[in-house]
Amino acid sequence: MKKITVGLLFGGKSGEHEVSLRSAASILSAIDRAKYDVIPIGITKEGGWRADPGFLEGEFTKILQQGTPVVLPAEATRSGQLIQVDTPGPQEGRRTSIDVIFPVLHGPFGEDGTIQGLLELSNIPYVGAGVLGSAVAMDKDVMKRLFLQAGLPTAPFLSFRWEHWRNRARELEQEAAVKLGYPCFVKPANLGSSIGISKAEGAEELYEALALAGEFDEKVIVEKALDAREIECSVLGNTDPQASLPGEIIPRTGFYDYQAKYLDDSAELVVPAPLRPDQVEKIQELALRSFLVLECQGMARVDFFLERTTEDIYVNEINTIPGFTSISMYPKLWQASGLPYSELIDRLIQLALERHRRRQSRRIDGG
Repeated sequence: MKKITVGLLFGGKSGEHEVSLRSAASILSAIDRAKYDVIPIGITKEGGWRADPGFLEGEFTKILQQGTPVVLPAEATRSGQLIQVDTPGPQEGRRTSIDVIFPVLHGPFGEDGTIQGLLELSNIPYVGAGVLGSAVAMDKDVMKRLFLQAGLPTAPFLSFRWEHWRNRARELEQEAAVKLGYPCFVKPANLGSSIGISKAEGAEELYEALALAGEFDEKVIVEKALDAREIECSVLGNTDPQASLPGEIIPRTGFYDYQAKYLDDSAELVVPAPLRPDQVEKIQELALRSFLVLECQGMARVDFFLERTTEDIYVNEINTIPGFTSISMYPKLWQASGLPYSELIDRLIQLALERHRRRQSRRIDGG
């Protein structure tokens, strides 16, 4: 049986660049090499594409620094062909065929529909949500408005452009104080991995938090802080998705920040979460509804708040390319649900190929 060639796409022009490298390393260590050939493709922080089909394990940073410059043409007639560029001599223009792309690009320019659009133009199958699902799930403001429109329970929030804040700071601070109160959380609208997020206990801290969030995005979100448990649920599938057992995050610090997620492993991840059967069922139902409302496909991790006093459940957000590091919740939840890491990777690749075959069968003309 011929092996399937997987382009493992990592790095990217995002504040989550380093997280992406960790996710790629974990996938590479677990993928079934008897079934798949892997070509790591790195995108530098400046946006350059680099590849090295003859790479050695764990040399992702070296690929970004010394790998061969390549391009993936946005041209369906050269579907799945990685072309070497800027390589004088016989290697220049050499083409490497790829059957499917597995993107682990977290954040902007990777999880927001931009890469997905290129892959659509290139007519190559890829893991994860399409252009629309990726774009609306990346923008927390648009995502939450769609949740509300669909009747999904969502905690109170405000959103505004960074320039509006600079021009109307006092007015918007009062609006946040009245509608949300303190404490509240401030986030860049289009970023993940808890980068740029702060908790504000009052007006002065709100100003500081907004200044930080504004360094990462031109639109910011301010959310009411709830006294709640943090619950996560993984979703897998295309048109008929499945939900994993939920897990719980218990931060050691004030909240589950970047340090706790990726650097010091300080948060406790309880898998599966200690929940009643009716709560598990409700969270799984809301996870699947959220996944379908945002037109997601392939995979996503849905994050929830379970309020301690009322036991109300709120959908917080959805991540269409969740972390795949050794301590990430997405694979841990599927492991607890009976799907080992290597089989999860295999299933995601097969879902990508299935979706591509289905879309290829559609008519493109009216004749």
